[in-house]
Amino acid sequence: MGSITKTPKNVAVRGAVHRHEHLSKEGLLERAFTFAFRGLVYPQIWEDPVIDMEALQLQSDHHLVTIASGGCNVFSYLTANPAKITAVDLNPAHIALNNLKKQAALRLPDYAAFHRFFGQANKAENVEAYREFIAPHLDATYRDYWERRGLNGTRRIDAFKHGFYKYGLLGRLIGFVHWLGNRYGIDPREILKAKTIEEQREIFETRFAPFFDKKFLRWLVDQPAALFGFGIPPAQYDLLKVDDQAGITGALRSRLRKLACDFDLKDNYYAWQAFGRGYGEGPDAPLPPYLEAKNFENVRARAERVEIRHTNYADYLESMPAQSLDRYILLDAQDWMTDEQLTRIWGEITRTAKPGARVLYRTAAIPDVVKGHIPDELMDQWEYEDQAKLDDWTRRDRSSVYGATHVWTLKPHA
Repeated sequence: MGSITKTPKNVAVRGAVHRHEHLSKEGLLERAFTFAFRGLVYPQIWEDPVIDMEALQLQSDHHLVTIASGGCNVFSYLTANPAKITAVDLNPAHIALNNLKKQAALRLPDYAAFHRFFGQANKAENVEAYREFIAPHLDATYRDYWERRGLNGTRRIDAFKHGFYKYGLLGRLIGFVHWLGNRYGIDPREILKAKTIEEQREIFETRFAPFFDKKFLRWLVDQPAALFGFGIPPAQYDLLKVDDQAGITGALRSRLRKLACDFDLKDNYYAWQAFGRGYGEGPDAPLPPYLEAKNFENVRARAERVEIRHTNYADYLESMPAQSLDRYILLDAQDWMTDEQLTRIWGEITRTAKPGARVLYRTAAIPDVVKGHIPDELMDQWEYEDQAKLDDWTRRDRSSVYGATHVWTLKPHA
């Protein structure tokens, strides 16, 4: 296994996010985001892997390159049986988490232990399982990450006995929203008791929707830094703000409404994370594909196919031969990028893509951030997916976070 290149000043993230002068308002916000992004951001990724696998048409001979994030999707993609997955990320905490998941899949004794570790993530037995089965197989850099003590004196790995999904920037932000809701007499967990979608909708409209009219909340979400916990940098905040006529508050309300009302709770683990801060304890609790019992043996057997790299996406592509890759997932990272950065990454995607290769990404707002921002000689080599299919994938994405899904296919003659 490779090792993490330590970046105490988070140089890689800084290079991706910073677009303005240091002392400008925009520049100060970008640097505040970089500071916030130093540690774990996503204990769980917020893009629906089922939609990804359907849209990408993953096959057994494909080499997929994706941004790692929390790793849930990286290992869920193994259920489609691709030949190889390369997961890259600028955040060393995400790299450490992906390596932990890989070794857990390979080394934990059975599905019960694997599910307890990541499906429940709040049992003291997890720390003992880490010590006995996982730690001996981790590279020293990753082991040091998980065993290092924080300011509170506890080791990072101890989060898996206290409720791992309550940690990280996103986990703590969700916790703050729960606390704030409680101050207004709103219990977010209430919706998890609903038995039907109709009950879910009634609870949302009568209990949750009025929350967005509170003056303090409206003021709070008007501050770009308030959404750093969602991993939303200033450039993406600006896109999201204009995506709804009611501004940022309206955009957040409409997306929470979709999360709460458009999917049956028994099928949507994202709703359980948002409203319950975990996957739930019952045997029928919804789970990401990599954590489902029916997929465990395949995930274990294929985990060695996952290559994890602490690097910039474009840098990785530059290291690869021409026409060597089949599928690309960029999450929402292009919302952050300048035209120069977009041109660089699409130049490398086009160079490394095999004919028929597919690229998937999402945007916070509905408009595409690629069309019109890279040279025509690159864009003309790609065919945009049918809009009806894209709209359907966005509608069925259970995470309910994004304004649009975008898929491109390399033309045969390119």
